[in-house]
Amino acid sequence: MRKLIAGNWKMNGNLAANEALLTAVRAGLAAEPAADVAVCVPAPYLAQVQGLCAGTPIAWGAQDVSAHEAGAYTGEVSAAMLRDFGCRFVIVGHSERRQYHGETDEVVARKAQRALACGITPIVCVGESEAQREQGDTEQVVKRQLAAVIHAVGHCVSEIVVAYEPVWAIGTGRTATPEQAQAVHAVLRAQLRAATPNERRVRILYGGSMNAGNAAALLAQPDIDGGLIGGASLKADDFLRIIAAAS
Repeated sequence: MRKLIAGNWKMNGNLAANEALLTAVRAGLAAEPAADVAVCVPAPYLAQVQGLCAGTPIAWGAQDVSAHEAGAYTGEVSAAMLRDFGCRFVIVGHSERRQYHGETDEVVARKAQRALACGITPIVCVGESEAQREQGDTEQVVKRQLAAVIHAVGHCVSEIVVAYEPVWAIGTGRTATPEQAQAVHAVLRAQLRAATPNERRVRILYGGSMNAGNAAALLAQPDIDGGLIGGASLKADDFLRIIAAAS
């Protein structure tokens, strides 16, 4: 299985900085990189990124999608709209959406459904808080979050990407050890195996402060199929080093 390195720019970027970053990433990539590469960008920059990445090995995607198909939902962006911009991926259920916008497991599952219905691959984020880990609830939490999506999308579950993002390691500079990350990835792999005979098609990414320094050790784990990269994806050299580690 080819690994996937996907950048999550979060609420960062501007026209000039985006062009400089992607120009540098393009220049540093092999014509046919050994890993799949994507960037998930703020919605206002989708047209720009589509233009900059078209014809390159870099896929692009969005950071969120509406759970609704269309209608009176001011400020939301539908999956069909993302499809118009050639999006291949969209992040759903990121912990920042769950925490700051009150997204439930059921809302995340509906968003995954909408993405799949439009031919877009949802990157489904799951992860536990520090308190939940300390209480020994990590496995229960991530399995509950993933189960909602499995139930909603049915036989299409083999078309999703899963990202394990321990909440306590997102944007904090802390990261799970390779052994801690692998243990949770193995749990998720077993859950997917029980849900679909095509579970090996599902890539499980690690997303808790993966950076150029720790990427190789994390990506060497048997059930870690890539990374969902936050801050390091905004620095071309760091992002390229992570891609190289995935190769």
